[in-house]
Amino acid sequence: MAHLCGLCLALRADHGQFARIVTNYDGLIVSVLTEAQTGLAPGGRRTAGPCPLRAMRTAPVAQGEGARLAAAVSLVLASAKVRDHVADRDGLLARRPVAAAARRVAAGWDRAGARTGAALGFDTALLVDAVDRQTGIETLAGIGTPLLTVTEPTETATAAAFAHTAHLAGKPQNAAPLAEAGRLFGRLAHLLDAVEDREADAASGAWNPLTATGTPLAEARRLCDDALHGVRLALREVEFTDGKLVHVLLAHELRRSVDRAFGTSSCSHQEGQGLLTPDGSFGPPPGNPYGAPPGGPYAPGGPGSPPPPPQPPRDRRGLIAGCLVWAGLACTCQMCCGSFEDPWSREQRQSPCQSCGDCCEACNCCGQCGEGCCCCGDSCGCDC
Repeated sequence: MAHLCGLCLALRADHGQFARIVTNYDGLIVSVLTEAQTGLAPGGRRTAGPCPLRAMRTAPVAQGEGARLAAAVSLVLASAKVRDHVADRDGLLARRPVAAAARRVAAGWDRAGARTGAALGFDTALLVDAVDRQTGIETLAGIGTPLLTVTEPTETATAAAFAHTAHLAGKPQNAAPLAEAGRLFGRLAHLLDAVEDREADAASGAWNPLTATGTPLAEARRLCDDALHGVRLALREVEFTDGKLVHVLLAHELRRSVDRAFGTSSCSHQEGQGLLTPDGSFGPPPGNPYGAPPGGPYAPGGPGSPPPPPQPPRDRRGLIAGCLVWAGLACTCQMCCGSFEDPWSREQRQSPCQSCGDCCEACNCCGQCGEGCCCCGDSCGCDC
């Protein structure tokens, strides 16, 4: 959250309030990587004022060159996405006046990103060139075109951004492995977008890399798994001062992103060992995500189950009040890192991370890397 808010505020400080709409989770990785190599230096955090997305609370946020580089990269890549939507004539962008306005906004973001990048010694022309090539590649791609030909521009752009964090941190020896990690991260980002948008693109007639090249989902999954493994191998070659958060995001959360996109589940400590199941990544399948599996020995009415204790009636919140409470819980991470009260029914819920002990025990991941559990930070370690 410190890096996400830091990216948002860096966009506001350098480029104005409107630029904050390009804040995204992928962009904050650049800020995380920079700080992981340098360590949390004095002045690396500042206290930000109240924000509606933090339930009007103050919070420590990241600042410095890492956050500014993340802002520059986010602007340029957001500009690319806008131009891509204009080219595809998506939604309102099919109308010429709206498309013209969107192009002007995208051009402004390109210039703003270039200014910040130049101040940090980063040439955003690398990103712009990669994005421009993307359109030409998509135009020429057809059935039988290798999928990695289509993902190459995204890989090149993210590789350049990841590698530059090594120069900001004063560790040029990290540039090569970070470039490799960035290249594979870009591949994953592109493939996961394609997988998640495949059905919607088919319904709307929009261009999709999997459909255009005739790539089956099984092949896309293989490429994603190979990229995940490659990211981990590359990160082992990087000298981090404190790589714990990088490990969580690029080893564990990246695996979960793949599982969610393909509708499978696996423990990120034992990838490729036959642990994939058809359930979701965070416990039982949808329907009653907080309850025991239907028909299990401890399910209501199951054999040996005690009668449920009577529950006192609780006042439900209204729609608007519940939405406000939900926003506060989500922005303060209570919904993913602890128990919380349901925003509408007021029932006690357990976050997905509460099951991390089962994951660690199942993986037998004790004393390997010493960086702590992927969810709770306990020093159980792991083999990745």
